[in-house]
Amino acid sequence: MLRPLSHLLVAALSLAAASPAFADPLTLRIGFAGIGADNRPFVGGSPNATARALDFYEKEFAGDPNVKVEWVFFRGEGPAANEALATGQIDIVSIGDLPSIVHRASGVKTKIIAADGVHAPVYVVARPDLDIKSIADLKGLKVGIHRGVSSHLTISRVLDAEKLTEKDFKLVSLTPADQVAALATKNIDGIFGSTALLRNIQDGTGKLIYTTRGQDKPFQRNNSLIVREEFEKAHPEVVQKVVNALVKSARWSSDEANRQALFAAWAKSGTPISVYEADFEGDPLKYRNSPLIDPYIRAHFEVQAKLAKDFGLIRREIDVSDWFEPKYLANALKEQGLETYWTTYGPDGKPLPAQSASR
Repeated sequence: MLRPLSHLLVAALSLAAASPAFADPLTLRIGFAGIGADNRPFVGGSPNATARALDFYEKEFAGDPNVKVEWVFFRGEGPAANEALATGQIDIVSIGDLPSIVHRASGVKTKIIAADGVHAPVYVVARPDLDIKSIADLKGLKVGIHRGVSSHLTISRVLDAEKLTEKDFKLVSLTPADQVAALATKNIDGIFGSTALLRNIQDGTGKLIYTTRGQDKPFQRNNSLIVREEFEKAHPEVVQKVVNALVKSARWSSDEANRQALFAAWAKSGTPISVYEADFEGDPLKYRNSPLIDPYIRAHFEVQAKLAKDFGLIRREIDVSDWFEPKYLANALKEQGLETYWTTYGPDGKPLPAQSASR
């Protein structure tokens, strides 16, 4: 017996609606709390930066024509990225610990889904023509700092350890690019900052007077990959693919055979290869490019959140215990056979015995 035409039409429409080919198109907006030199749409220093430079996400979504990857960069770094998160202008962002703590304290709902650029040092650089040999020698002088970013909180910890406070200096808030220029033109006497300052050291417009390199892990900067909670709940399959791609990028970025190729990819940002060589000197790539949400990362954010309140950088205490969503990372590590590839660190920063990192 022939089925009524209306029934066949309904069945056909139902199948079409269920088919991925007819799924609603989605623009996946991935942000960076930073931007390259001269506003180039690239940065360096993390697996997510590698993913941008070498199209890891585009390759991951190549078989899904309904997902378009869009990159968004913020000259205002963390504070600007926070505003975009709060207003739903981006879905996922690579961001430092302090700005992420700030947006959580402001009530912006996000989840940390992977680490992205860890164990990074900070640097203190001064004019080479001045008799400055220590941080204390900068007291009363004009010093550049970029407020609201990860290096800001780390510098606050360093100053506290040196029995100093921000009030001991004439602080001027400058972006990394502006810091480099201001020191070169002698408009400031010193800078508290990060990787960009190595350019001043290399071209002779600055001298290194302090670095956290080689010091205890509390004095390191740690970035993470964060997703808006609303987006994560609505598109878990997309978030899984993002983390899959990030882990692939982190694995490639951690291979010592790729060291020069990695720095060349990051140099698309306009930062010279020599700067990355200096910043990573002595550090295994696996150490700086691990995506793991291990006990060290969890403890780091807990301590940083408390200190941000103590230093007056946020107004209220926050709880970070439910901030992490490690399931996507666990799935990616297992699928790619990388559960024990990166070293897992304990809360004290010491390596733990080899074990699965999918926690």
